[in-house]
Amino acid sequence: MASPVGGSTHPDEGERIDPWSSRQFADYQRLFDRFGIEPFDPSGLPQPQRLFRRGVVFGQRGFSYIQRAIDRKEPFAVLTGLMPSGYMHIGHKMVIDQVRYFQSLGAEVFLLVADYEAYATRGRSLADGRKIAIESYLANYIAMGLDPQRTQVYFQSSRTAVRDLALMLGTKVTWATMRAIYGFGDSTTMAHAAAPLVQVGDILHVQLERYGGPRPTLVPVGVDQDPHLRLTRDIAAAHRMVNITATADGRLGVFVRGDERITELLDAAQAALKGAGYRAFERNDPYKALYLTGVAPTPAALLELDVALMPLERAFGTFPFFPPSASYHRFQTGLTGGKMSSSIPASSVFMNDSLEEVSKKIRSAKTTGGATVEEHRAHGGKPEGCTIFEMHQYHLVDDDRALDDIARRCRSGELLCGTCKGEAAEGMVRWLKDLQERRPVALERLPEFLHEDLSGG
Repeated sequence: MASPVGGSTHPDEGERIDPWSSRQFADYQRLFDRFGIEPFDPSGLPQPQRLFRRGVVFGQRGFSYIQRAIDRKEPFAVLTGLMPSGYMHIGHKMVIDQVRYFQSLGAEVFLLVADYEAYATRGRSLADGRKIAIESYLANYIAMGLDPQRTQVYFQSSRTAVRDLALMLGTKVTWATMRAIYGFGDSTTMAHAAAPLVQVGDILHVQLERYGGPRPTLVPVGVDQDPHLRLTRDIAAAHRMVNITATADGRLGVFVRGDERITELLDAAQAALKGAGYRAFERNDPYKALYLTGVAPTPAALLELDVALMPLERAFGTFPFFPPSASYHRFQTGLTGGKMSSSIPASSVFMNDSLEEVSKKIRSAKTTGGATVEEHRAHGGKPEGCTIFEMHQYHLVDDDRALDDIARRCRSGELLCGTCKGEAAEGMVRWLKDLQERRPVALERLPEFLHEDLSGG
């Protein structure tokens, strides 16, 4: 279980990740060493999509909850969002590719439009945010193949359950914690400071009864959004009635939080665990503890106990949220060699670019090949870090052997950068042409996906 809010899961100021920064984060090893992100292992996924196979999705928090649901064909949710402050580019496509894959495995998808956050942090009006979201993002998302029967699109400004949760769950968060996570200072507006709590509401509200009840929930993000996931996981843990943990002497213990209904809770926990097949227990009511004997405190055992005790907490009328899981993907390198950004048109392929613009951008992209044809023939290129190779790797070439062949011919000098750019340009133009042709029909289908909700949580 996560540590209490404000505990040691939040690195100090010198190690902070800023969700609103334009800085490109590249030191992925530091994420494992300093921020507690764990490597992503795709081996348990059925027919993993290329982003998982190729290590583009490189890290995770709590993915064992999702893997368990997939293995057992049990309900789980996936939540992703868009910030309507710019325009959709090819880098955003990676998230929807992941979402569609998990939806094919049975996930219910929640797609939020962060119009409140865009207003609070970027000064974008709600009306402008709505227009950008629908025309530049949602039409493309729907055209990419999301299932309307298992997809809810909503705006933060129209889902009161999100705002209600933000207020209620915020009672466990101090200003000191928010400063430590986000670096807020004296000049930070309160609207900006409240935006992360609204995101907490976004992530956790999908486990409310009216939206499907407690179930594992995955949030696929770039690493810049990790502070929101750490905060949400800590808040979810702080609102649980029990804490499941390994003790210093190597036992597995269930500990009741608070000072009310202790005996009743321990009785109910013991009964629930017996019903789940556990047999040997030790009770220590003064310590508010129930120990399981003969059960090794492995991550798998902790997960199974969490699942077994979730219905108990629901019966006691609390907020029993599964800790949200997260997957982290690498950022795609911009065509100009830096960060791919909505504010730098030349850095990316945008979904509203003309096909001629797309071809020109890709053919003009920066590569890692030799400076001349002769030099490239003699020494070869370096596909690692090449924006055109990433275009093939992330979006265009699904066959792993074909991708390996592109890398081999690049390194040997056989494949020239101009030829590789031309193949990428042709592939992207074909894909985007098909998307743009499907977009008008997708826009007409928006009401099938849109869930306006002004009636309260």
